[in-house]
Amino acid sequence: MARGRNKGRKVDGWVVLDKPAGMTSTQAVARVKRAFNAQKAGHAGTLDPLASGCLPIALGEATKTVSFVMDGRKVYRFAVRWGEETETDDTEGKVSATSDRRPDAAAIGAVLAEFTGTIMQVPPAYSAVKIAGERAYDLARDGDTVTLDAREIVVHRLKLVDCPDADTAVFVAECGKGTYVRALARDMGRRLGTYGHVVALRRLAVGPFAEDGMILLELLAEMSHNAAASGHDNLMEVLKPVMTALDDIPALAVNEQDAARLRRGQALFLKGRDAPVLTGPACAVSGNVPVALGEVEKGAFNPRRVFNLPGDPWAAGSNDKRTTDVDYS
Repeated sequence: MARGRNKGRKVDGWVVLDKPAGMTSTQAVARVKRAFNAQKAGHAGTLDPLASGCLPIALGEATKTVSFVMDGRKVYRFAVRWGEETETDDTEGKVSATSDRRPDAAAIGAVLAEFTGTIMQVPPAYSAVKIAGERAYDLARDGDTVTLDAREIVVHRLKLVDCPDADTAVFVAECGKGTYVRALARDMGRRLGTYGHVVALRRLAVGPFAEDGMILLELLAEMSHNAAASGHDNLMEVLKPVMTALDDIPALAVNEQDAARLRRGQALFLKGRDAPVLTGPACAVSGNVPVALGEVEKGAFNPRRVFNLPGDPWAAGSNDKRTTDVDYS
Protein backbone atom coordinates (compact mmCIF):
# COMPACT_ATOMS: atom_id res chain seq x y z
CA MET A 1 0.00 0.00 0.00
CA ALA A 2 1.36 3.41 -0.96
CA ARG A 3 1.92 5.79 1.90
CA GLY A 4 -0.03 9.03 2.06
CA ARG A 5 1.85 12.13 1.11
CA ASN A 6 3.35 14.03 4.04
CA LYS A 7 1.52 17.33 4.07
CA GLY A 8 3.44 18.79 6.99
CA ARG A 9 2.22 19.94 10.36
CA LYS A 10 -0.32 22.56 11.33
CA VAL A 11 1.59 25.75 12.10
CA ASP A 12 -0.21 29.08 12.46
CA GLY A 13 1.49 32.47 12.66
CA TRP A 14 3.87 34.91 11.04
CA VAL A 15 7.60 34.72 10.35
CA VAL A 16 9.25 38.06 9.59
CA LEU A 17 12.07 37.01 7.33
CA ASP A 18 15.12 39.10 6.53
CA LYS A 19 15.17 38.01 2.89
CA PRO A 20 18.65 37.92 1.39
CA ALA A 21 19.36 39.59 -1.93
CA GLY A 22 19.58 37.22 -4.87
CA MET A 23 16.56 35.12 -3.89
CA THR A 24 12.98 35.38 -5.12
CA SER A 25 10.15 35.79 -2.63
CA THR A 26 8.70 32.46 -3.77
CA GLN A 27 11.99 30.70 -3.03
CA ALA A 28 12.12 32.34 0.40
CA VAL A 29 8.60 31.17 1.24
CA ALA A 30 9.49 27.61 0.22
CA ARG A 31 12.59 27.66 2.48
CA VAL A 32 10.61 28.92 5.49
CA LYS A 33 7.79 26.44 4.88
CA ARG A 34 10.33 23.62 4.78
CA ALA A 35 12.06 24.81 7.96
CA PHE A 36 8.76 24.66 9.88
CA ASN A 37 7.44 21.61 7.95
CA ALA A 38 4.28 23.70 7.63
CA GLN A 39 1.19 22.71 5.67
CA LYS A 40 0.55 26.11 4.15
CA ALA A 41 2.55 29.31 3.58
CA GLY A 42 2.38 32.58 1.67
CA HIS A 43 3.97 36.03 1.74
CA ALA A 44 2.65 39.56 2.17
CA GLY A 45 4.19 41.61 -0.61
CA THR A 46 6.75 40.49 -3.16
CA LEU A 47 10.37 41.62 -2.88
CA ASP A 48 12.42 41.64 -6.08
CA PRO A 49 15.42 39.27 -6.13
CA LEU A 50 17.69 42.34 -5.97
CA ALA A 51 16.05 43.48 -2.71
CA SER A 52 16.67 42.35 0.84
CA GLY A 53 14.82 42.86 4.07
CA CYS A 54 11.36 42.54 5.53
CA LEU A 55 9.34 39.73 3.95
CA PRO A 56 6.43 38.73 6.23
CA ILE A 57 5.59 35.07 5.65
CA ALA A 58 2.24 33.71 6.77
CA LEU A 59 1.91 30.11 7.91
CA GLY A 60 -1.35 28.22 8.23
CA GLU A 61 -4.29 30.32 9.40
CA ALA A 62 -2.20 33.48 9.11
CA THR A 63 -2.56 33.23 5.32
CA LYS A 64 -6.14 34.45 5.81
CA THR A 65 -4.80 37.80 7.05
CA VAL A 66 -2.26 38.43 4.26
CA SER A 67 -4.37 41.09 2.52
CA PHE A 68 -4.40 43.27 5.63
CA VAL A 69 -0.59 43.31 5.76
CA MET A 70 -0.26 43.97 2.02
CA ASP A 71 -2.53 47.00 2.39
CA GLY A 72 -0.28 48.45 5.11
CA ARG A 73 2.47 51.01 4.71
CA LYS A 74 5.90 49.90 3.59
CA VAL A 75 9.26 51.49 4.35
CA TYR A 76 12.27 51.15 2.04
CA ARG A 77 15.87 52.27 2.09
CA PHE A 78 17.29 52.42 -1.43
CA ALA A 79 20.26 53.71 -3.39
CA VAL A 80 19.94 55.37 -6.80
CA ARG A 81 22.78 55.64 -9.29
CA TRP A 82 22.53 58.72 -11.51
CA GLY A 83 23.50 58.93 -15.13
CA GLU A 84 21.98 55.65 -16.35
CA GLU A 85 18.46 54.39 -16.93
CA THR A 86 17.91 50.67 -17.48
CA GLU A 87 15.16 48.60 -19.05
CA THR A 88 14.15 47.25 -15.63
CA ASP A 89 14.91 50.43 -13.61
CA ASP A 90 17.42 48.44 -11.54
CA THR A 91 20.72 46.64 -12.09
CA GLU A 92 19.07 43.59 -13.68
CA GLY A 93 18.36 45.30 -17.01
CA LYS A 94 20.39 46.65 -19.88
CA VAL A 95 21.29 50.35 -19.91
CA SER A 96 18.79 52.15 -22.13
CA ALA A 97 19.82 55.82 -21.70
CA THR A 98 22.79 57.74 -20.30
CA SER A 99 23.63 61.27 -19.16
CA ASP A 100 26.73 63.09 -17.93
CA ARG A 101 24.69 65.22 -15.53
CA ARG A 102 24.91 64.53 -11.78
CA PRO A 103 22.54 66.29 -9.34
CA ASP A 104 23.87 67.51 -6.01
CA ALA A 105 22.10 67.17 -2.65
CA ALA A 106 20.49 70.61 -2.92
CA ALA A 107 19.00 69.84 -6.33
CA ILE A 108 17.71 66.47 -5.15
CA GLY A 109 16.17 67.95 -2.00
CA ALA A 110 14.39 70.61 -4.04
CA VAL A 111 12.32 68.05 -5.99
CA LEU A 112 11.42 65.59 -3.23
CA ALA A 113 8.12 67.32 -2.47
CA GLU A 114 6.99 66.57 -6.03
CA PHE A 115 7.28 62.85 -5.26
CA THR A 116 5.54 63.00 -1.89
CA GLY A 117 1.84 62.71 -1.16
CA THR A 118 -0.74 61.42 -3.63
CA ILE A 119 0.95 61.28 -7.02
CA MET A 120 0.59 59.51 -10.36
CA GLN A 121 3.13 56.82 -11.22
CA VAL A 122 3.68 54.66 -14.30
CA PRO A 123 4.81 51.17 -13.13
CA PRO A 124 8.02 49.75 -14.60
CA ALA A 125 7.66 47.75 -17.80
CA TYR A 126 9.17 44.83 -15.90
CA SER A 127 6.46 44.57 -13.25
CA ALA A 128 3.66 42.23 -12.23
CA VAL A 129 0.95 44.55 -13.55
CA LYS A 130 -1.39 42.67 -15.88
CA ILE A 131 -2.09 43.68 -19.48
CA ALA A 132 -4.96 41.74 -21.09
CA GLY A 133 -4.42 38.96 -18.56
CA GLU A 134 -0.65 38.73 -18.97
CA ARG A 135 2.07 40.02 -16.66
CA ALA A 136 3.93 43.03 -17.99
CA TYR A 137 7.30 41.45 -17.27
CA ASP A 138 6.42 38.40 -19.37
CA LEU A 139 5.53 40.63 -22.32
CA ALA A 140 8.69 42.71 -21.86
CA ARG A 141 10.89 39.61 -21.73
CA ASP A 142 9.31 38.42 -24.97
CA GLY A 143 10.38 41.66 -26.64
CA ASP A 144 6.91 43.23 -26.80
CA THR A 145 6.49 46.96 -26.31
CA VAL A 146 4.89 47.46 -22.90
CA THR A 147 2.76 50.56 -22.34
CA LEU A 148 1.30 50.98 -18.86
CA ASP A 149 -1.08 53.63 -17.63
CA ALA A 150 -0.18 55.91 -14.75
CA ARG A 151 -1.99 55.13 -11.53
CA GLU A 152 -2.49 56.90 -8.24
CA ILE A 153 -0.13 56.01 -5.39
CA VAL A 154 0.67 57.54 -2.01
CA VAL A 155 4.20 58.34 -0.82
CA HIS A 156 3.90 59.33 2.83
CA ARG A 157 7.53 60.30 3.24
CA LEU A 158 10.59 60.54 1.00
CA LYS A 159 13.90 61.59 2.52
CA LEU A 160 17.43 61.94 1.16
CA VAL A 161 19.69 60.39 3.80
CA ASP A 162 23.10 60.22 2.11
CA CYS A 163 25.12 61.16 -0.99
CA PRO A 164 28.18 58.92 -0.68
CA ASP A 165 29.54 60.09 -4.02
CA ALA A 166 28.52 62.17 -7.03
CA ASP A 167 26.95 59.16 -8.76
CA THR A 168 24.87 57.86 -5.87
CA ALA A 169 22.09 59.04 -3.55
CA VAL A 170 20.45 57.08 -0.73
CA PHE A 171 16.81 57.57 0.23
CA VAL A 172 14.22 56.31 2.70
CA ALA A 173 10.63 56.13 1.50
CA GLU A 174 7.43 55.30 3.33
CA CYS A 175 4.70 54.48 0.86
CA GLY A 176 1.36 52.80 0.31
CA LYS A 177 0.26 49.77 -1.68
CA GLY A 178 1.21 49.65 -5.35
CA THR A 179 4.22 51.98 -5.16
CA TYR A 180 7.28 50.96 -7.18
CA VAL A 181 10.55 52.28 -5.73
CA ARG A 182 12.22 51.54 -9.08
CA ALA A 183 9.77 53.92 -10.76
CA LEU A 184 10.52 56.59 -8.14
CA ALA A 185 14.22 56.35 -9.01
CA ARG A 186 13.45 56.51 -12.74
CA ASP A 187 11.15 59.53 -12.40
CA MET A 188 13.42 61.44 -10.03
CA GLY A 189 16.28 60.98 -12.47
CA ARG A 190 14.27 62.37 -15.36
CA ARG A 191 13.00 65.28 -13.26
CA LEU A 192 16.59 66.15 -12.32
CA GLY A 193 17.64 66.30 -15.97
CA THR A 194 19.51 63.01 -15.89
CA TYR A 195 18.69 59.34 -15.51
CA GLY A 196 18.61 57.01 -12.53
CA HIS A 197 18.10 53.40 -11.50
CA VAL A 198 18.04 51.47 -8.23
CA VAL A 199 21.31 49.74 -7.30
CA ALA A 200 20.39 48.64 -3.76
CA LEU A 201 17.02 48.15 -2.07
CA ARG A 202 16.12 47.06 1.46
CA ARG A 203 12.62 46.92 2.91
CA LEU A 204 12.58 48.02 6.54
CA ALA A 205 8.91 47.51 7.41
CA VAL A 206 5.60 46.16 6.13
CA GLY A 207 2.48 47.08 8.08
CA PRO A 208 3.01 45.99 11.70
CA PHE A 209 6.23 44.11 10.92
CA ALA A 210 9.54 45.94 11.29
CA GLU A 211 13.28 45.40 10.98
CA ASP A 212 13.84 44.72 14.67
CA GLY A 213 11.62 41.62 14.47
CA MET A 214 13.25 40.01 11.44
CA ILE A 215 15.13 36.72 11.42
CA LEU A 216 17.79 35.51 9.01
CA LEU A 217 17.10 32.50 6.80
CA GLU A 218 20.36 30.88 7.91
CA LEU A 219 19.27 31.07 11.55
CA LEU A 220 15.89 29.51 10.77
CA ALA A 221 17.61 26.67 8.91
CA GLU A 222 19.99 26.12 11.83
CA MET A 223 17.12 26.08 14.33
CA SER A 224 15.22 23.61 12.17
CA HIS A 225 18.29 21.35 11.91
CA ASN A 226 18.89 21.48 15.66
CA ALA A 227 15.23 20.71 16.35
CA ALA A 228 15.41 17.61 14.15
CA ALA A 229 18.62 16.47 15.84
CA SER A 230 17.68 17.16 19.47
CA GLY A 231 13.90 16.85 19.45
CA HIS A 232 13.63 20.29 21.09
CA ASP A 233 11.68 22.58 18.77
CA ASN A 234 12.32 26.24 19.52
CA LEU A 235 11.12 27.47 16.11
CA MET A 236 7.81 28.47 17.66
CA GLU A 237 9.65 31.13 19.65
CA VAL A 238 10.18 33.17 16.48
CA LEU A 239 6.60 32.69 15.29
CA LYS A 240 4.40 35.78 15.70
CA PRO A 241 0.67 35.35 16.38
CA VAL A 242 -1.92 35.46 13.62
CA MET A 243 -3.48 38.56 15.15
CA THR A 244 -0.29 40.57 14.70
CA ALA A 245 -1.52 41.35 11.19
CA LEU A 246 -4.79 42.78 12.49
CA ASP A 247 -3.58 45.66 14.66
CA ASP A 248 -5.59 48.22 12.70
CA ILE A 249 -8.77 46.14 12.44
CA PRO A 250 -11.49 46.74 15.08
CA ALA A 251 -12.01 43.74 17.37
CA LEU A 252 -15.54 42.56 18.02
CA ALA A 253 -15.86 40.60 21.27
CA VAL A 254 -18.22 37.62 21.03
CA ASN A 255 -19.21 34.84 23.42
CA GLU A 256 -18.75 31.14 22.72
CA GLN A 257 -22.32 30.73 21.47
CA ASP A 258 -21.91 33.54 18.94
CA ALA A 259 -18.46 32.24 18.01
CA ALA A 260 -20.01 28.88 17.14
CA ARG A 261 -22.51 30.62 14.85
CA LEU A 262 -19.74 32.50 13.07
CA ARG A 263 -17.70 29.32 12.61
CA ARG A 264 -20.69 27.89 10.77
CA GLY A 265 -20.65 30.91 8.48
CA GLN A 266 -23.78 32.49 9.95
CA ALA A 267 -24.17 36.24 10.35
CA LEU A 268 -24.24 37.76 13.82
CA PHE A 269 -26.75 40.54 14.50
CA LEU A 270 -25.43 43.32 16.75
CA LYS A 271 -28.32 44.52 18.83
CA GLY A 272 -29.03 45.76 22.29
CA ARG A 273 -27.87 48.72 24.33
CA ASP A 274 -24.25 47.54 24.45
CA ALA A 275 -23.96 46.68 20.76
CA PRO A 276 -20.78 48.16 19.26
CA VAL A 277 -21.08 50.98 16.76
CA LEU A 278 -19.05 49.62 13.87
CA THR A 279 -19.08 49.59 10.11
CA GLY A 280 -16.64 47.99 7.70
CA PRO A 281 -13.95 45.37 8.36
CA ALA A 282 -13.76 43.78 11.81
CA CYS A 283 -12.39 40.70 13.52
CA ALA A 284 -14.61 38.70 15.83
CA VAL A 285 -12.67 37.55 18.89
CA SER A 286 -13.67 35.12 21.62
CA GLY A 287 -11.40 35.65 24.59
CA ASN A 288 -8.05 36.18 22.94
CA VAL A 289 -8.75 33.86 20.03
CA PRO A 290 -9.72 35.29 16.61
CA VAL A 291 -12.85 33.61 15.30
CA ALA A 292 -13.61 35.25 11.97
CA LEU A 293 -12.78 38.15 9.70
CA GLY A 294 -15.73 39.92 8.17
CA GLU A 295 -17.71 43.08 7.52
CA VAL A 296 -20.18 44.94 9.71
CA GLU A 297 -23.07 46.00 7.51
CA LYS A 298 -26.52 47.27 8.55
CA GLY A 299 -26.14 46.14 12.14
CA ALA A 300 -24.83 42.66 11.36
CA PHE A 301 -21.39 41.08 11.29
CA ASN A 302 -21.00 38.89 8.21
CA PRO A 303 -18.07 36.42 8.41
CA ARG A 304 -15.89 36.23 5.30
CA ARG A 305 -12.96 34.13 6.54
CA VAL A 306 -13.31 31.79 9.52
CA PHE A 307 -10.31 30.84 11.64
CA ASN A 308 -9.47 27.42 13.03
CA LEU A 309 -7.22 28.40 15.92
CA PRO A 310 -6.93 26.66 19.28
CA GLY A 311 -5.84 28.44 22.43
CA ASP A 312 -4.48 31.94 22.95
CA PRO A 313 -2.82 33.30 19.78
CA TRP A 314 -0.72 35.70 21.86
CA ALA A 315 0.99 32.82 23.61
CA ALA A 316 3.31 32.37 20.62
CA GLY A 317 6.13 34.81 20.01
CA SER A 318 7.16 36.18 23.39
CA ASN A 319 9.11 38.96 21.66
CA ASP A 320 6.14 40.12 19.61
CA LYS A 321 5.49 43.83 19.18
CA ARG A 322 2.19 45.39 18.17
CA THR A 323 3.63 48.69 17.01
CA THR A 324 6.11 49.59 14.32
CA ASP A 325 8.85 52.14 14.97
CA VAL A 326 11.12 52.96 12.05
CA ASP A 327 14.27 55.03 12.27
CA TYR A 328 14.47 57.38 9.27
CA SER A 329 18.02 58.53 9.95
